[in-house]
Amino acid sequence: MNLKLRLTALSFLQFFVWGAWLITIGTYCFNAKGWTGAEFGAIFSTMGLSSLFMPTLAGILADRWINAERLYGILHVLYGLILLYVPQVNDPNTLFYVILAAMVCYMPTIALSNSIAYNILKRNGYDVVKVFPPIRVWGTVGFIIAMWTTNLSGSKANANQFYIAAIAALLLGVYAFTLPKCPPQRSISEKASLSEQLGLHAFRLFTNYKMALFFIFSMFLGAALQLTNMYGDSFLDDFKNIPAYADSFVVKYSTIIMSISQISETLFILTIPFFLKRFGIKKVMLFSMLAWVLRFGFFAYGNPEEGLWLIILSCIVYGMAFDFFNISGSLFVETTTSASIRSSAQGLFMMMTNGVGAFLGSMISGYLIDTYFTSGEGKDWQGIWLTFAVYSLVVAVLFAVLFKHKHDPNALPEVQH
Repeated sequence: MNLKLRLTALSFLQFFVWGAWLITIGTYCFNAKGWTGAEFGAIFSTMGLSSLFMPTLAGILADRWINAERLYGILHVLYGLILLYVPQVNDPNTLFYVILAAMVCYMPTIALSNSIAYNILKRNGYDVVKVFPPIRVWGTVGFIIAMWTTNLSGSKANANQFYIAAIAALLLGVYAFTLPKCPPQRSISEKASLSEQLGLHAFRLFTNYKMALFFIFSMFLGAALQLTNMYGDSFLDDFKNIPAYADSFVVKYSTIIMSISQISETLFILTIPFFLKRFGIKKVMLFSMLAWVLRFGFFAYGNPEEGLWLIILSCIVYGMAFDFFNISGSLFVETTTSASIRSSAQGLFMMMTNGVGAFLGSMISGYLIDTYFTSGEGKDWQGIWLTFAVYSLVVAVLFAVLFKHKHDPNALPEVQH
């Protein structure tokens, strides 16, 4: 098997082992277990918690002490073993710690998989800019196939979703040990302070007004990024409680409907170079925030029959909502920070979105749903989605007014796709 094909398999499995349960764990917790929004919010927040520190720690280990492919393999084996235990857990407080342990193992492997691919491709003379994007696209394909597997196997509301992910993760962990060796590069100076090794010196960017605003808005939007991952499948599955929709395609294949979001994500990536060149980073980030308003608003008024087109539109809009902020935000960091702290600044951006923002969004949304949108009959999904839409609109308006950034087409690095 040639190197590109082997790395394609790595990318596919990397996201397959996540997609098998990430979108459907809400259906499992709400519908199969009957747990509250606050309990589920705490469980889902473990992704944000682990993103605060584990990618950095794993990066230091791979840079200085252990082969990246070995660390990657060990983490996936541990992740798979933990997922095998999840079906035995019947208490939400216990599941919080179990999923936290799983996320501590999984979240750093996203960055590690990229590092491994870059390392192997460069050593073998490949042009990373040209070769890596087609390999990475198969990660999204893996995520989509995992969602379909969970849905078509009848596992979206039961514990089998974790078995699917666990078996694939164990296979991936073993497979990782067969990859070409990626020894430590010791890229961090032996004389570097602990704060430099951990990337903490990037926090001085908060003393710059524009950068501070950018990171704060990254946190606000990060709170919205995972809401449909948390609640989307459960929302569609809940239509089974309405007799007119109980046997609809949307109820039976809710996870497949949700996968349109990931398909849209791969397509919107291709439009980013045009939008960045034409409108600039600030407007593209603003488009993302407005797209979140539409994402939630379309869900609020959608249903499995006459409102199906709104649900599908919501899934299509997701591509713009997710991609435009993540990629344009990363480019903003790339073009406005000095080379000496750029990697740490990118880590800080990811920490604010996938760490702090995701954690707060998970916890607060669970509390709000329990307090204001849950009754004996079920959840007021329209009220939930409209609240999220209003939140996104307020963030968008504040961003448009407060964040000042002049568009300079010549400052943008070329976006490869």
